Amino acid sequence: MREHLGFLKTSSAVVKIAAWIFLLLGVFGFISLIIGRTSGYPRLMLVFGSAIYVFFFFLFFLIAKIADLLTKIINEIKKE
Repeated sequence: MREHLGFLKTSSAVVKIAAWIFLLLGVFGFISLIIGRTSGYPRLMLVFGSAIYVFFFFLFFLIAKIADLLTKIINEIKKE
């Protein structure tokens, strides 16, 4: 189990970075919707796209938290 700790920590960090990137893309899309810079796209499509970005943020952040939890569990098992 100990050989997987490095992978879990690294993958957790990478997935958290990806989650924050998705959130930023969703926020920028929503801001461009409010400002009105996206004249070629319907508003409903932009709202749906922003909602998808926020969903992926929560999904990736949850996966990263599960990896962090697994790391803590492995460390606690090692102590015993």
